[in-house]
Amino acid sequence: MGQNEDSEQLAIVKKKYGFDKPISTQYLYYLNDLSPISFHSQNSEDYTFLKPGKYSATKLLSLGNTTTVIKKPYLRESFAKQGKRVSEVLAETLPNTFVLAVSAIVIAMVLGILLGIVSALYKDKWLDKTIQVLSTFGMSIPSFFSAILFAWFFGYILHEYTNLEMTGSLYELDDFGEAMHIKWKNLILPAIVLGIRPLAVVIQLMRNSLLEVFNQDYIRTARAKGLSEFQIIKKHAVKNALNPVVTAISGWFASMLAGAVFVEYIFGWNGLGKEIVNALNTLDLPVIMGSVLIIAVMFIIINIFVDLIYVWLDPKVKLE
Repeated sequence: MGQNEDSEQLAIVKKKYGFDKPISTQYLYYLNDLSPISFHSQNSEDYTFLKPGKYSATKLLSLGNTTTVIKKPYLRESFAKQGKRVSEVLAETLPNTFVLAVSAIVIAMVLGILLGIVSALYKDKWLDKTIQVLSTFGMSIPSFFSAILFAWFFGYILHEYTNLEMTGSLYELDDFGEAMHIKWKNLILPAIVLGIRPLAVVIQLMRNSLLEVFNQDYIRTARAKGLSEFQIIKKHAVKNALNPVVTAISGWFASMLAGAVFVEYIFGWNGLGKEIVNALNTLDLPVIMGSVLIIAVMFIIINIFVDLIYVWLDPKVKLE
């Protein structure tokens, strides 16, 4: 409300958002907003009154002064964006973060598995030691520091050669400010930076897991049959060594949705992470709560998906 705040307007705003109620009641109101099946008062003075346009709801039952409806979860409205729904804010930013997280995890997965295999094949050789040093170095550097270094070095110092910018998002306005165009080159630096730490973890896990697999009896049998090292790795070793790698990748992918906060903010990537920082700076609590909830839901979904992958990787694992 800024400088226009007065006691009368403040009372109206508190009543609009239900802030005039006890904390316990406000919490129940929030759960009611989130629930697909919710209960609403027919009193227009009550916060839970089903205002036209507030939800896309289907009425189930009316009993006395209460109406039961089916609706989409309602994450309320942003405080800082003039009543814009949190769901709309998330719909605009989450896809960009998803693209960034997927790109980063693909980089980490592909390079991590390949370098992990090379490191295991050349155990204790100079190549193995070099990869281990680099992976340890990658795990030790915070993402925000890596982001600053990469943006400065590749986006500023080497800009003439890389043609990469220090900041930029997936969609940007053209020079005339008339239309949005996709800029894939802006994805390169933030995806690499976000993928450095999971890349280091995948390298270590793949190397150690593969070394354990190499000591199994069926690998010795495969070698005794005359199979080449490439065939052994491709048909037997890699699939059985992927279990811990899949676990790490799933955990990192979910955490990337939250960990992208620093990377997105530094590179100016218009995703969920940058939106969370802006919401924290403006105390936009509905956006913060909605972002945390959506990250938590995606974390659960990803873990369920990983459990299904386990069955494919290891037939001994059974779904109960």
